[in-house]
Amino acid sequence: MVAHLSKILSNSKNVFDFVVNEGNGVKGLSDMGIQTLPHQYIQPLEERITTSTVITDDSIPIIDASNWNDPKVAEQICMAAQNWGFFQIINHGVPIEVLDNIKETSHRFFSLPAEEKKMYSKEDSISSNVRYGTSFTPEAEKTLGWRDYLSLVHVSDDEAAEFWPPPCREEALEYLKRCDPVIRKILKVLMGGLNVKTIDEEKEDFLMGSKRINFNYYPKCPNPELSVGVARHSDISTITFLLQDEIGGLYVKKLDSNAWIHVPPINGALVINIGDALQIMSNDKYKSVEHRVIANGSKNRVSVPIFLHPKPTRVIGPLREVLEKGEKPIYKQILYADYTKIFFSKGHDGKDTIECAKI
Repeated sequence: MVAHLSKILSNSKNVFDFVVNEGNGVKGLSDMGIQTLPHQYIQPLEERITTSTVITDDSIPIIDASNWNDPKVAEQICMAAQNWGFFQIINHGVPIEVLDNIKETSHRFFSLPAEEKKMYSKEDSISSNVRYGTSFTPEAEKTLGWRDYLSLVHVSDDEAAEFWPPPCREEALEYLKRCDPVIRKILKVLMGGLNVKTIDEEKEDFLMGSKRINFNYYPKCPNPELSVGVARHSDISTITFLLQDEIGGLYVKKLDSNAWIHVPPINGALVINIGDALQIMSNDKYKSVEHRVIANGSKNRVSVPIFLHPKPTRVIGPLREVLEKGEKPIYKQILYADYTKIFFSKGHDGKDTIECAKI
């Protein structure tokens, strides 16, 4: 084991081959008990979170959704979308056992042997809607993130039954089904705040025409202070619907500042954030903000986000209802597939992607 580990760590190509090409992921390095972080994972100083950049006397809003008919719930959601871009909801209606089960499912998938997980890698997967990988886009990144993931695009239940990995297929479908009513309620509220009265089939295509569920795995990391789980970025979704475990590590950048705020895990809570697509549609009323995940030196962390996207064939821009009182558009009309292509062609770089959509 020691000799094998020494050979892997002896040069950059060996590390890349082991982690990326052979499908071991960073979990493979962590399981071998490495003591020192390979240099590809060492973040530049300016990309590390330090005590001087973290504020502890503030937090993102926590919204009690036990009564969706209460106007205060809608008001709080819309205000959080404008002022924070992030909020947590509690008493949302998704049973706690469903949340616990999907977290257990995450650990179960990543405990599979590397050769089984590699069957779902970009090179080997028989479906482009199923992708096992590591970091974000390893080939394009200057510094790698300490994360492995499984990404599943939901086209239909039948397609999922055929192509999704058996160890997590049923659980992922059940989780999507249980979350769907809550997602729709949140989108209805957010659209109401933009003067959109009804969500017809066409609007639904723009808001959630594409659905993707990710299983993220952040194994124990040597020298976690030098690394990062996921680098700073904003999501390109309409909204993201995140379940995190009890370990924590998600940080959100406070609007109009350089300060970062930890999103504390709350048992049973779901974390919602606005994505670039909705910032564009709202003409900047709702904010898609930078966030990142730190590495952890003592525990294996999981999180399960659901990304709601416009259908790739849709052209997005500020909504007609937003502009009808004479507001000037900040963004041009852009094919969502093109926007997605720009995002995935490079490493995470804050909010640079949205700049390409501005007039």
